[in-house]
Amino acid sequence: MSWSYRYPRDNGVMTELPGTHLPTIEDRLHVGRTVESSSRPFEGKVVNVRIDEVRLFDGKDAVRRDVVEHPGAAAVIAVNDENEVAFIKQYRHPVEGELWEVPAGLLDVEGEDPKETARRELAEEVDLVAGRLDKLLTLALSPGGSNEVIHIYLATDLEASEETFERNDEEAEFELTWVPIERALDAVTSGKIRNATTVTALFAAHYRLSGHEA
Repeated sequence: MSWSYRYPRDNGVMTELPGTHLPTIEDRLHVGRTVESSSRPFEGKVVNVRIDEVRLFDGKDAVRRDVVEHPGAAAVIAVNDENEVAFIKQYRHPVEGELWEVPAGLLDVEGEDPKETARRELAEEVDLVAGRLDKLLTLALSPGGSNEVIHIYLATDLEASEETFERNDEEAEFELTWVPIERALDAVTSGKIRNATTVTALFAAHYRLSGHEA
């Protein structure tokens, strides 16, 4: 498919390049290619590594693709009546840093709906219950090398949970703070917040809370 777009010329006149206009922008899912062989040389506690020999195009040789298999996750951005967002500061060893993030957790309970995972993580990580929990989006975090997706929800009408959860190991070091959403967006654009899920959740929540529907 060819693309058509406009760009400014030196005289300020917008010029349209030849091509076909794209009527809609929407990812096409479940359109896999022929996998000629597959192996799983590593199986870990959370992720596995799979090696596929896949034929991407008819008439072409198969190519190798290394895939990190991940169970997926759910995240929840909690916004209170003052338009403040609940953030957790958490150490992330792969990047050797402490990151400000929204509550999130793995889809590691068999049969549990992602929305219920988000509700559970909200209670377990920040002791909150949402009177309203709305789906914002599903995000493919690194589709070039992993099948991981994360389902992001917006939690509003917040109340303190009746039960306070005991946090162990690294969760015992969680630091919770509330930040006005506009200030949080400023932190994103200035490079102070880097977690991809949190960045996406912030912009999506701001868009939804500004009156835009899904």
